[in-house]
Amino acid sequence: MTVPPIDPPPRLLMGPGPINADPRVLRAMSAPLVGQFDPVMTTYMNQVMELYRGVFRTTNEHTLLVDGTARAGIEAALVSLVEPGDRVLVPVFGRFGHLLTEIAERCGAEVHTIEVPWGEVFTPEQVEAAVVAVRPALVAVVQGDTSTTMCQPLADLGEICRRHDVLLYCDATASLGGNAFETDGWGIDLVTAGLQKCLGGPSGSAPTTISPRALAVIDARRHVEAGIRDSVDVAREGSGTPIRSNYLDLAQIMDYWGPRRLNHHTEATSMLYAAHECARLLVEEGLDEAVARHDLHGRAMLAGVQGLGLRVFGDVAHKMTNVVAVEIPAGVDGDGVRTRLLEDHDIEIGTSFGPLHGRVWRIGTMGFNARRAPVLTTLAALEQVLRGAGAEVTAGGGVGAALEVYA
Repeated sequence: MTVPPIDPPPRLLMGPGPINADPRVLRAMSAPLVGQFDPVMTTYMNQVMELYRGVFRTTNEHTLLVDGTARAGIEAALVSLVEPGDRVLVPVFGRFGHLLTEIAERCGAEVHTIEVPWGEVFTPEQVEAAVVAVRPALVAVVQGDTSTTMCQPLADLGEICRRHDVLLYCDATASLGGNAFETDGWGIDLVTAGLQKCLGGPSGSAPTTISPRALAVIDARRHVEAGIRDSVDVAREGSGTPIRSNYLDLAQIMDYWGPRRLNHHTEATSMLYAAHECARLLVEEGLDEAVARHDLHGRAMLAGVQGLGLRVFGDVAHKMTNVVAVEIPAGVDGDGVRTRLLEDHDIEIGTSFGPLHGRVWRIGTMGFNARRAPVLTTLAALEQVLRGAGAEVTAGGGVGAALEVYA
């Protein structure tokens, strides 16, 4: 059997993620492999830890990568923090709050949820009232939920959780690097993310940072593998319920990344190169500057779709900088428009989930695509396709409105 080599078309990925990786990240991924305990490799690992302390804005010693997609990071966080029977509170304002709920339930937690309509976010008072009522061990929250494009304010939640002696976990997969995030300043105990959104890389690595408060919980559940007991201090084994995963056991992953470099798995070398370059470029640009860049191009896209005469879904005041949800006009085949954009213009935009499926398109401006050219190209193509679909749009209104933002 003859199989042709991989040769994907040159798509412009303007959906809610993944996005086009920065070419510099792809170049880094093509670097030669080295052994996982080669001094060169361990040096790169140390650099990754320091770079992501800058990205997360934290001094946490345990700032590292979980090998796997962003969901691997989420599962590692929850399976390592949550003991069976623990109460977990999840504020749900979109699909990914439901995901946190499911994963926590699979960890054996007693999960309690509070919900607001899709397109809204929670007030601190709503979260605190639920914390007082439920008395959880952990609050698990998404910052930016791409299913609704809403960005949950977090600045007050850490203080609320600490006042009530509750840990705070945040899934920042879709928001980190393009929206303000302050791990230490906001008192967040454990954060996980992914490369394929604002960080400008491919999916496959989950940057993670762990506070001393979260570390204490994980250490209490530490379990030493039988096969390596002779080479480690077994007295470090915790007295709590062992973490119900080997691969996603943050206690073992911290030992692998720590100074002892205890063998746990073989590091995904090319993905580490990608994560290293994503963080290096972001720190070089400056976190504030990167957030401002995402804000600028996000505002241009928002103005552009409104300039076409399209309506935007949700509370725009709490919209993520990097994704906009556009209501599909009445009488327009939403999937047909997406197909024409892809087949005629090599541009991908997204649909949504649950109650928003078939009601909105989700258009992203993030990572390497948070630039002027992709925004204007997408708006021009969208206008042409909408006209072909029989929709009434303002001629040149999308590009014109975006240019006013840039001006």
